Amino acid sequence: MGAITDYFRATTDAAIVTVLERADGTPLVGGPHPAFDGVEAKGVDPDVVLGQLIAAVRGVGWRVGLTESSPAWPTTPPPGPDGPFDLDDDLWATGPWVLRLGRSVRDTLADLPAADVPAVAARWAAGSEELAHADAEDLHPLIEALSALAHRAHSADEDLYCLVCP
Repeated sequence: MGAITDYFRATTDAAIVTVLERADGTPLVGGPHPAFDGVEAKGVDPDVVLGQLIAAVRGVGWRVGLTESSPAWPTTPPPGPDGPFDLDDDLWATGPWVLRLGRSVRDTLADLPAADVPAVAARWAAGSEELAHADAEDLHPLIEALSALAHRAHSADEDLYCLVCP
């Protein structure tokens, strides 16, 4: 089973932390009253699968770090390589995690012309083992939704984020 990944836009990391620390059940994305404007994209992890989409849009090869993601949540520093991890109570071990994506990712998606979506979908599907089960045409709505979200984020001078839940 894949991770739940939702992409959304927000003004600052602090705005996200406020919602997550409230712990009142308000979803960041989805549901009847989400905290943020977003897109549900189950299994589209930010570093590999979204990175492959960005590579497909730009017409370059995928590489580690292409999405320039950095942690926004949890706010505590991650444990060192030797832990300590409290597997029952450490957000770094249990999640959820929120990653801020680089502005170049937002701008790449925001600038994607609608006419290019079919070709991008074909390149994305062909260049991703993780999407081997997907038909390129089935990817069109997700690409269009992510592009529209990125466009709204760019227009509002906001960043794109990814919520990852195990």
